[in-house]
Amino acid sequence: MANTSDKLSALDKAEIVKAIKSAEKKTSGEIQVHVDKHCKEDVLDRAAHVFKTLKMHETKERNGVLFYLAIKDHKFAILGDMGINQKVEEGFWDSIKDHVIAKFRENKFGEGLSEGILKAGEKLSSHFPYQDDDENELSDEISFGKD
Repeated sequence: MANTSDKLSALDKAEIVKAIKSAEKKTSGEIQVHVDKHCKEDVLDRAAHVFKTLKMHETKERNGVLFYLAIKDHKFAILGDMGINQKVEEGFWDSIKDHVIAKFRENKFGEGLSEGILKAGEKLSSHFPYQDDDENELSDEISFGKD
């Protein structure tokens, strides 16, 4: 059985991690990417479960952002923590999500995620600017589901 990460090449994975590191140099926000093969439930419910499992709600400023993708089921969500949601307008993630989905439709998964992550870093920087004493609270590596 193919691994969940097979849809992303090694180059894609490296570019995504590079994008996370670059975005986090502009903001104190923490960005993570999780990829599942399937999502049998509502995508936001699954993203919320992954968010909690990755302990993203434990950041100091509650400013974690999850990019969640279920490859086979074509489901995608961006989920921000409470600290972000209290500061940003409704629909804050919509333009980024639309851009990423457009790239997915071209089978450019790595490029779509990388560009979305960089755009998220830019948008977050106005609400959560990078601090000199900023510490990387969460892993920059992509996490993958086991199925």
